[in-house]
Amino acid sequence: MSPAVRASRGSSALRFGRFAVMGTVAVLVLIAGVWASWGTAQHVMLTKGRERGTVAVTRCGAGVCAGPYRPLSPGSQPRAEVVLEDSVAVEEGRTYPVVLKPGGTRAVRSGPAGVLHAWVPLGGALLLASVVVAGGLLRTRVAWVLGLSGAALLTAAFLSL
Repeated sequence: MSPAVRASRGSSALRFGRFAVMGTVAVLVLIAGVWASWGTAQHVMLTKGRERGTVAVTRCGAGVCAGPYRPLSPGSQPRAEVVLEDSVAVEEGRTYPVVLKPGGTRAVRSGPAGVLHAWVPLGGALLLASVVVAGGLLRTRVAWVLGLSGAALLTAAFLSL
């Protein structure tokens, strides 16, 4: 076997190895983004049978905001206080549409703003995966699609909140 044939086989194995490893990393990053988003998104998107209402935020502190809950869905009961995750988009004195998580007094924002906010981790994962796809897999078109999708999602979430 000539040295040129051996070198060709070695470089193809390295290319395949790089493609397999970087492809796995990109897929894992995207799975992690979906996993991180789904914890909140499931409550916001699949609202059938869940308690829906509004929270008038009366106080914020220690990473959470709280206020009285007024029900909007049938069977939901008013509560003196429910807890809403404190973020840059929650302010004292404002009222927000929410969905209550089952079995507690924790709420997540609902409506278009809540849906977009829930998928923010996926937007970050799309941006990170685009770098992996461009640099590790040398697939620039796919990387542009991933990156622009992530940027669009993050921008839409920022503008809606």
